[in-house]
Amino acid sequence: QVHLVESGGGLVQPGGSLRLSCVASGSIFSINTMGWYRQAPGKQRELVATIASGGPTTYTDSLKGRFTISRDNAKNMVYLQMDSLKREDTAVYYCHANARVHVSYLAYDFWGQGTQVTVSS
Repeated sequence: QVHLVESGGGLVQPGGSLRLSCVASGSIFSINTMGWYRQAPGKQRELVATIASGGPTTYTDSLKGRFTISRDNAKNMVYLQMDSLKREDTAVYYCHANARVHVSYLAYDFWGQGTQVTVSS
C-alpha cells in the first residue's frame, strides 16, 4: 500500500559523488522514520542512515561525514548524498519507510526495490 521507488544509482569512480532519491506513494497517512540500507554481495543488509519525521538523524559510524541523509516531507521523499565514495561502498541501496497507511492505526515497514551503486575505476 506504500510504494517506494529509488533512483540515482549508477557507476562512479572512487572519490566521486552520487545522490540517491526515494519517493513514497500510496495511501499514506503519515511517514515516521525513513532511511537507507545497503547490501553488498555475500554480506547482510546493513543500516546506512535514518531520519525521523522531525529531522533527527542516525548514521553508521563508519559512514558518518561522507554520507548525508535528508528528507522533504511535503514530497514524501528521502535523499542520500554520498561523497568521497570508496570501492567498499559498492552495494544495492534500499530505501525504507516506517509508515502508517490511511486506514490503519498501526505503522508498518516498507521497502523499495533497490538501486545499484558501483564504485570502480
